[in-house]
Amino acid sequence: MPQGLELQAITTSGQRRRAMSDRHALLAVANAARDSSRVSGLTHDFYRYPARFSPTFAGQAIELFSQPDDLVLDPYMGGGTVVVEAARLGRDVVGNDINALSHFLASVKTSPLSSGEHGAVARWAVDIIPTLRANIASPRVDELLESERTRNLSVPRARYLKRIIATALTSITMLPSERAQNFARCAILNAAQGALDGRRGNTTTAEFRDRLQADVHRMLQGVRDYESAIEDVRAADIFLANADAAHLTDLPIFASGRRARLVVTSPPYPGVHVLYHRWQIDGRRESPAPYWIANRPDGQGASYYAFSSRDNVDGYFASALRTLQGTRAVMETGGIIVQLIAFNNPRTQLRRYLETMIAAGFEEVRWRRNRVWRGVPNRKWHAAVQGHTSSAREVLLVHEAV
Repeated sequence: MPQGLELQAITTSGQRRRAMSDRHALLAVANAARDSSRVSGLTHDFYRYPARFSPTFAGQAIELFSQPDDLVLDPYMGGGTVVVEAARLGRDVVGNDINALSHFLASVKTSPLSSGEHGAVARWAVDIIPTLRANIASPRVDELLESERTRNLSVPRARYLKRIIATALTSITMLPSERAQNFARCAILNAAQGALDGRRGNTTTAEFRDRLQADVHRMLQGVRDYESAIEDVRAADIFLANADAAHLTDLPIFASGRRARLVVTSPPYPGVHVLYHRWQIDGRRESPAPYWIANRPDGQGASYYAFSSRDNVDGYFASALRTLQGTRAVMETGGIIVQLIAFNNPRTQLRRYLETMIAAGFEEVRWRRNRVWRGVPNRKWHAAVQGHTSSAREVLLVHEAV
């Protein structure tokens, strides 16, 4: 096992003061990593993206390991937690993900609304949502329902919700801007996920309307809180990309020569089945409905978003090396990368992942004898019933770019 950078071994007085400061920061981040509270606050709960980590963890890492002039990067941004927290703390930030759904979510979560847009969305929630019905005849609704991305929404539990979702999607065209329409689209996405994804019971159309209306009002308050938070700090530049992390050097901000001082991220887990691109409808039937609602392209299999299939561990580590090398190429030497990651087989895969980090140009910062592990909070019910499997625990890793 690589020994990494032993902070305790530093001997000069100046280095010792820095080591103590770093150790304090690492202890604070470790405590934040253990936070198991439900993801909430600002715009964080706009959608339940798989394998989210705590805003408390992301915020602590950003605050302790970066300065306001630094650039923060999340190469696998998922639901955009790091991007939102970096903006809240006044850091310029690059959020990237190969998944177009991730890009949509991060964009909505970090887009303030004008007062006119706030009012228009609120009126849509009050005046239009209660009128949504599954039996309204409309050519525009019928056209939406013909999409291949509604696959497996025709099962008995989902078919009536599919039509009311389509009706809701056609209604957002009355909103005054693309930004307002995407906000409403995200609210529909969130309500539909709660009604359909992994549900053990039926959701009625009346319950869906109530859920959607409540989600809109809650999300409007969340974006107001986000707007207030970013008013109080240095204005941050936010750069969002939908790209392979192996090619981060092609992004304009990095092509210009700027480099990231801090990376906070959670990469895909080796050997662990996570659906970053599908919902599970009526049991185990997978549907690309999130892309239909978000109006974003899909068409890739699960291995595209998770580096490889569950059984192809070699393929996973080959993809991990490519993307970690791409990440190292856009970092300052001496920059820090903080990660949370789980493994199907920690005994062998953790060692191999650490070796991959070394090959990509990183050295581990070891600041205590035992690593910090945490249980993955708020797992879906069909994952939670499996109990405390290896993949239900994440490890905190801190590395320096060398």
